Amino acid sequence: MMPLCEDMASVAKGVAGLGALFYVAYRVWQSLARAEPIDVFPLFRPFVLGLCIMFFPTMVLGTINGILSPVCKATSSLVEQQTFDMRKYQEEKDRLKREAMLRDPAKAFLVSDEAYDKRLDELGWSLGDMDTMINMYGQKKIYELGEKIRGWFRELLELFFQAASLLIDTLRTFFLIVLSILGPVSFALAVYDGFQSTLTTWLSRYICIYLWLPVSDLFGAVLSRIQILMLQQDIENMQDPAFIPDSSGKVYCIFMIIGIIGYFCVPTVSSWIIQAGGAGAYGQKANGAGKMAGNGAAAVGGAAGGAIAGRIRKMF
Repeated sequence: MMPLCEDMASVAKGVAGLGALFYVAYRVWQSLARAEPIDVFPLFRPFVLGLCIMFFPTMVLGTINGILSPVCKATSSLVEQQTFDMRKYQEEKDRLKREAMLRDPAKAFLVSDEAYDKRLDELGWSLGDMDTMINMYGQKKIYELGEKIRGWFRELLELFFQAASLLIDTLRTFFLIVLSILGPVSFALAVYDGFQSTLTTWLSRYICIYLWLPVSDLFGAVLSRIQILMLQQDIENMQDPAFIPDSSGKVYCIFMIIGIIGYFCVPTVSSWIIQAGGAGAYGQKANGAGKMAGNGAAAVGGAAGGAIAGRIRKMF
């Protein structure tokens, strides 16, 4: 997109040149009319803006991206590490969960075909044994069906979670491209009297939208860290032979829902870091959706959130 910035810079040069002519002529004429000495320092402003327009891709975009890029890299490495640890603990939890169910003779046949065949071999062909076989077969199929439904639901939530993350990243990229292409025009308009705030508005909006990615990465890292702590607590509990694991996966689904809602709050949180006028209608709708989502989550998930918070407090 840098060539597009250069093409737009050629148009902005003409606009800025005309504005610089009016800017300098007005102030020089004003000083001469009042018989005052000409203050040269304010007259440098249109020339500095013109210099920024001429070298906009390197001087402006390169400087801003170079300053903010380390922030994105730091948050990206943080969320990658937390995600890797979460997957490792999740695999450990699944393994311990299977071992815990295998230790229970009443449920071992649900997760192991060998235990199921062994139970069938122990039964005879009487009416009572046939009834037991039918019950075992029904329980196994119901358990497998429940696991499939829970797996499909988790995959659906993970799809929505990834879609929300991709939506934020895609819109961020689109807005940054638009701001980068039209940036020289904003700098050119800032030369004119009455439009000086255009420069600071453009800078604040660019930085605010640029920070969407670090904020979303931090949100994902915090969410993953909380899940890691809960997985560690579950692993410790499963090491107890008397512990009965919960196979519903409700906590994981709740955190997926929280993550989906939280991603729509990223523009609001970014605006807390640096004050900007917003990104048009989407910024207002995203902020409003974030507030509505937060209120709805607080109303609907009060009991579940209280239970999770209680578990987290016990961990700490």
